Amino acid sequence: MGISSDATAAFDAAERAMWEGRAAAYADSFGRLCAHPVDVLLEAAGVTEGTRVLDAGTGTGTAALAALGRGARVCAVDADAGMVAAARERGIDARVAVLPELAFADGEFDAVVGNFVLNHVGRPRAALAELRRVLKPGGRIALTLWGARRGAGQELLGRACAEGGAVPPAHLPRLDPAEDFPRTPEGLAKLLAEAGFTDEGATEHTWNHRTTVEEWWGGAAGGVATVGLVVTSQDARTVVRIRRAYERLSAEYADGEGRLALPHVAILAAGTA
Repeated sequence: MGISSDATAAFDAAERAMWEGRAAAYADSFGRLCAHPVDVLLEAAGVTEGTRVLDAGTGTGTAALAALGRGARVCAVDADAGMVAAARERGIDARVAVLPELAFADGEFDAVVGNFVLNHVGRPRAALAELRRVLKPGGRIALTLWGARRGAGQELLGRACAEGGAVPPAHLPRLDPAEDFPRTPEGLAKLLAEAGFTDEGATEHTWNHRTTVEEWWGGAAGGVATVGLVVTSQDARTVVRIRRAYERLSAEYADGEGRLALPHVAILAAGTA
């Protein structure tokens, strides 16, 4: 195994560890954030009644459930068994699978959606090639991605960690630079083209995520995502400092109705197999 594959294996292992046992904490916090682009994601993939859909990286099944609501025939996969169990509890045909290896036939699906899944795979190009393989010719793929440009609300917890004196742990997932790509609409569209997709394109999607001080803190305190690993790896006194900084900084986003309005930016991309 070479240096590149070592780095990829380490990234994938860190990702698996990061999400294990956190399905409930994710659903109660960041899962609500990630649900926002689902409708435009399904539109971009052309999901309608009767469409055979694969939801790759389903999490707790939000996009899959929305596709079922459109009358589609849906199968979902996720790398984390806890996420798959949560999706199944919602009536989703979900199974454990880790990109870029899917146990489906060539051309099995009319559409593939991946809601923020590409951020969490160690081999994004290989993952896209596999998703193209399971699409029928002319089938559509649609993806969301956290990109390089971030909304002010996306920085809130990170700012609190910095002001609280948090030291990032050494075990954070770090993608092999050889596998990385520009996290811009142009960069993601180019990645789709390199994977063989046509009619590819990508745009930024912006919104204000409505949440509460406690709900948004709950994701980080529950160890969800990278910021959750940072928070939960600190000593107790540092966590207290982070929390105090977070409460103070949160006031910048108060909507006057007891909630927060956190500006977010994501990339939405689509293409044809």
